[in-house]
Amino acid sequence: MIGINHYLVLSAILFAISVMGIFLNRKNIIVVLMSIELMLLAVNFNFITFSSFLHNLAGQVFVFFTLTVAAAESAIGLAVLIILFRNLRSINVQDMDSLHG
Repeated sequence: MIGINHYLVLSAILFAISVMGIFLNRKNIIVVLMSIELMLLAVNFNFITFSSFLHNLAGQVFVFFTLTVAAAESAIGLAVLIILFRNLRSINVQDMDSLHG
């Protein structure tokens, strides 16, 4: 029988992988954006887990709104990334400090 502990451990593993992805790879902005999305997925997995085990629909509704915001964030992040690549010819995070207002 799969209990709540199994789901929470899986969510913790996903969250740890995303944190390692952010800290270990600071050069490629695409990997950083993917790690942020994986972090949001781990948090949403926790919401769904607790919502299911507590028989409460509020967590699942919150996940629905969180996923819509995450999709918009990904679209805007990729659009900014495309503009930066056109201007700088690089997606290196260290090259982005040259953008000053």
